[in-house]
Amino acid sequence: MANSARLDAALIAAAAAAEIIRNSYRRNIKVRIKADRSPVTEADLAAEVAIRDVLQGRFPVDGFYGEESAAERMDAESLWLVDPIDGTKSFVREYPMFSTQIALMQHGRLELGVSSAPVYGEIAWAERGQGAWLDGVRLAVSRIGYFEDATISTGNLKALAGGPRWAALGRIVTRLDRIRGFGDFLHYHLLAAGKIEAVIESNIHILDIAALTVIVEEAGGRVTDLEGASISLASSSILASNGMLHEPILEELRR
Repeated sequence: MANSARLDAALIAAAAAAEIIRNSYRRNIKVRIKADRSPVTEADLAAEVAIRDVLQGRFPVDGFYGEESAAERMDAESLWLVDPIDGTKSFVREYPMFSTQIALMQHGRLELGVSSAPVYGEIAWAERGQGAWLDGVRLAVSRIGYFEDATISTGNLKALAGGPRWAALGRIVTRLDRIRGFGDFLHYHLLAAGKIEAVIESNIHILDIAALTVIVEEAGGRVTDLEGASISLASSSILASNGMLHEPILEELRR
């Protein structure tokens, strides 16, 4: 089945951003530190402008919520969620663990997502009811249902480490086949491709995980926050899984 007009636009926008990012990578570009102590570069800003130009040029009444610019029409029926370089610290330190994240939320529900890692060399996308794809190959999560056979990846664990769930995570880790910390876009791509079974993260922002939520769910997985609630604009943690391990992980985290 053909892509929708909005998915086509998101893929075109991601390609425009990818050209800017590849041309800026390892070029010693200027870095500015924002008020939240996160870095921003000229490439972040230029990539977001390129994405905005494509999306607003095709869908001028849609809302736009980007990492690097003022949000517009947040109450629109269709709202684009954009992080032009998710993983700017990786970009600045010159290793390829960063990506462009573009998602569309309609009536409060995430409907499509594009996760483009131009230097790493992968692009994943998904649309509700149409499956999830990585470089044109359809994705499917694994069917592993036991901790002892599973690989779980973690990231951004600062809030978890300082709270009561740290001991629960430790109990999970002792039962796993493997624990890894692939980070950023990569562990979600691996999860959707059936190569790992779950991702646990705290200290996240919706722009980091909106597109990846759709990709994992369309690959047959499940995504909530660490409380078990659906992902929303206010989410600050995430549990993404192959579905089979989701409730067992939540049960441990609730103990």
